[in-house]
Amino acid sequence: MSRLTTQEKLQIILNDFKLFAKNFIRIIDNDGNSVPFILNPEQEEIIDTMQKYNVILKGRQIGGTSLSLAYMIYSACTKPDTNYVIISHHDKVSKKLFVKLKKMYKSLPHAKFPNLFPKEQLNNRDELYLSNGSRIEIATAKGDDMLRGGTYEFIHLSEMAFYPDDMQKEILTSAIPSLAKNETSMIWIESTANGVNTFCDLFKKSYKGGEVWKAYFFNWLAKGYEKQFKKAYDEAEAWYKSQNKGVRLSPKDLEHDEKILYEKYGASLRQLMWRRYQISLDSLEKFKQEYPTTPEEAFQGTQKSVFNLQMIQERIHNLINPIPYSECESDLPEVLKKYVNKSLFLFHLPKSKQRYWGGVDVASGGGGDTDNSTITIIDSDGEQVASFYANDIPVYKFAEICATLGRYYNNAFLAIERNSYGLPLIERVYNDHNYYNLMKQKTFDQKGRKKFQRGWNTNATNKSILISDFKEAFETGQILIHCRETLDQMAIYEEKEGKMGNKRGKGKHDDLVMSFALAVQARKVNKYYVDVVSKYVN
Repeated sequence: MSRLTTQEKLQIILNDFKLFAKNFIRIIDNDGNSVPFILNPEQEEIIDTMQKYNVILKGRQIGGTSLSLAYMIYSACTKPDTNYVIISHHDKVSKKLFVKLKKMYKSLPHAKFPNLFPKEQLNNRDELYLSNGSRIEIATAKGDDMLRGGTYEFIHLSEMAFYPDDMQKEILTSAIPSLAKNETSMIWIESTANGVNTFCDLFKKSYKGGEVWKAYFFNWLAKGYEKQFKKAYDEAEAWYKSQNKGVRLSPKDLEHDEKILYEKYGASLRQLMWRRYQISLDSLEKFKQEYPTTPEEAFQGTQKSVFNLQMIQERIHNLINPIPYSECESDLPEVLKKYVNKSLFLFHLPKSKQRYWGGVDVASGGGGDTDNSTITIIDSDGEQVASFYANDIPVYKFAEICATLGRYYNNAFLAIERNSYGLPLIERVYNDHNYYNLMKQKTFDQKGRKKFQRGWNTNATNKSILISDFKEAFETGQILIHCRETLDQMAIYEEKEGKMGNKRGKGKHDDLVMSFALAVQARKVNKYYVDVVSKYVN
């Protein structure tokens, strides 16, 4: 077989980014040495699987920015008349990125292959313009008009979670139409976490799957850290030994959370010593934000939730899957079938002679960004058996769903919030659907006469009781939550200036928190006004 000529070899390299990076681009490693840019496993995963729209959540120093800059240089050199832009969160960061970009470009073997790479035509603080008509720009997130009028082959929104809150959505909205209309153009949104914001919402929605955006998550146990952090691991091990009579960390020395990391996530003892070292330098909360184990941990690092975030995270790690449609279809009422695993999630089917308790929080049903109408059903042990949430179902239709789901679970005792749309819902559930197993609250009129009204009327006084009882039940193990969306809402449920509610913003709700809290109150009342029905008759 004949050997490849130099020109043939060069063409193979030019057709493969990973080969281009390895053979032509040099970077500065942690020891200050100039070395070939050989992709780590996580960088390879991105390159091998990336799509047009990509959102990346990662710990610090995983190499996402270096990968992006190198890919822009490769693409600009091999695709004439194309534009590229990377937007950072701060002017100083933008300057550093541009310095890094120009170093990468200058590291190309221009002298050895004088005709292989396009020449530098313009090089200022904002852009690198090449002789083949390609341009790479660096910008800072200051306004939504920075991308208008341009067409880009590749847009990288770097550390988007740290853009000003009002800029994240606006820049994203302007980026999508600025993308070139071809098969190879793409957007990367890449960031460490910074609380609940547009980046958080986009990532969480995409990470669940089924979205246009492809989500990546790389935690602090990623393989790319092993080589990069070798000296840091050595330093941490020496520190640990100095604190423990020269003895290295062993499995018997692990604390509860470390055992989970060691046994479930495969953390090595060296990594756990480094983790302890980092925590001693700052705090556990800061470590979780900078070097998260899970996406939930990353976003919770800056939150001050009413509920215990560590317990929420641990619960998320151990959730069961909802029952597949095929396993519940035969017994399920016709009214509910179309909602299964879309709005209705069943975790356990009804058991004969079992009592069930439910909470209901109703909204307008107007769709869009409005609140959900929600139902939570728990059994007598406090374990969740069903969850329903949807924002596009009108009150009259939701009344039918409430009554049907309640009957399916042996005439469950329902606590329906009476406020706002709750009153017409209660009237329809009771009168139109003859559902009588509803919570009643005792009240007094101005003459001191006692009366009962159906439903739970939430006010400033009893809302704190409602949430406090829910918090206690969750954190003391009296209830078992299976609904992921409920746990996500609990994680952003806050108390500010004496008022409790979800962290404000588009797409952030607390309706499942309310329905579960109402289910806890229903179970606490422990009454049934009707006979337990052992099986729903369809």
